[in-house]
Amino acid sequence: MKLNALIGRIPGKVETIGDMGLEIEALCVDSRKAAPGALFFCTPGLHMDAHDFAPQAVEKGAVALVVQRRLDIDVPQVIVEDVRVAVSYIASEYFGNPSEKLMMLGITGTKGKTTTSFLVKSIMEAAGVRTGLIGTVCSMIGEETVPNRLTTPDPIETQTLLRRMVDAGVQCVIMEVSAHALDMHRLAGMRFKVGAFSNFSQDHLDYFKDMDAYFAAKMRLFSPDVCENIVYNVDDERVNAGIRALGRTAMRIGIRESSDVYANDIEIGERGCSFLMTWHKRFRTTISLHLAGIFNVYNALMAAGICICAGAGPESIRQGLENVYAVPGRIELLDTGTAYRVILDYAHSPDSLENVLKAVRETAKGRMIALFGCGGDRDRAKRPLMGEIAGELADYCILTSDNPRNEDPMAILDAIEEGIKPTGCAYTVIENRREAIRFALKHAGAGDVVVLAGKGHETYQEIRGVKHPFDEKVVVRELLEEMLSEN
Repeated sequence: MKLNALIGRIPGKVETIGDMGLEIEALCVDSRKAAPGALFFCTPGLHMDAHDFAPQAVEKGAVALVVQRRLDIDVPQVIVEDVRVAVSYIASEYFGNPSEKLMMLGITGTKGKTTTSFLVKSIMEAAGVRTGLIGTVCSMIGEETVPNRLTTPDPIETQTLLRRMVDAGVQCVIMEVSAHALDMHRLAGMRFKVGAFSNFSQDHLDYFKDMDAYFAAKMRLFSPDVCENIVYNVDDERVNAGIRALGRTAMRIGIRESSDVYANDIEIGERGCSFLMTWHKRFRTTISLHLAGIFNVYNALMAAGICICAGAGPESIRQGLENVYAVPGRIELLDTGTAYRVILDYAHSPDSLENVLKAVRETAKGRMIALFGCGGDRDRAKRPLMGEIAGELADYCILTSDNPRNEDPMAILDAIEEGIKPTGCAYTVIENRREAIRFALKHAGAGDVVVLAGKGHETYQEIRGVKHPFDEKVVVRELLEEMLSEN
């Protein structure tokens, strides 16, 4: 595609240098992956600036640059106000603006995005709508699964996925929309049929610095030029205040009758829950959900609200919700064949850990053993908070490594200990996560529940910048086999 055809929709001031009629064969944001005929985006970052790597990209064959300042390099350049915004618009144009051919459904929030997305996909498919998904666990083109690196991929990857979905006959896409993606303009120029806000609590303060900045980033999804319809959790005070301040008509979900879509007669069980779902003055239906915990009632209500706005009817909503038996790494009950239960969950923030442990506590017959850690190079303030929460809710805690990344694992565990010690909860520290899991399985008794928190669907552990294979489903199975052979 000609370069001049790609840059027409970029907002703000745009200047050009050189031949804008040259053919662009590829888009590139990583100079190491530049190829002949590529358009290279010089994106400023937190730790490095891609403007500095433009010469290497040109050496590898890049034929033009998108920049925020003119570079002394003899290739055509497009000078824009914000390269991050420009890459979103150009990527969309390059792939034929695929989002305009799809019903786009977006959900943001601190927790619940993944489960809600899987529920939405199931509902829309029950309604006969071929649906794609872009999220934390993976992306799905119909039933084809595509691995993801980020909750919301970069614009080139996103537009590539959307193009593939259009070509595969997908009609609707449910997308997890992270605060990082909104702040970095990864979705600039896209418009959603529905934007949903599940909840808000502490996370990612290593990037956003304070809760107000984090909240403001999420609220960008709800601008009139970004989403047509809004669905939000009215029971979350911060979310409620933020959406109401917009002055826009919105659909409220919650566990009270002042909501538009609400639940009552809720019964929570060990392997799921049932409730009466009502869309005020429209329909009422009983839901038998195979996902445990009160927060999954909220996720189901959110999914229902999104799908109502997307045109789904009550029977499709009921069927779709009841068709989901598990979501990878979200209160996932492992098949261990033991007298105790082992539950896997991605909980890695104070609020999500609290929700998971409270949900498990409701049905635990014996002790609840919580195994968890905190990620390195991330929000340090949440470490003692997570220690305090686990200490107050669990019967026994095992502190271990999560993804220490470039930090000293023991320094992270020391910070968690600061929070757990005042609670008086019994605990042990075992830095090696595999050995920590072995300890948990060995000491669990009949009726106990072992909660492995933090890794969830992840299949690696990042230590000193290296990702080592670590799939907790595999690890648990291997450890149980080893323990059986030892007896």
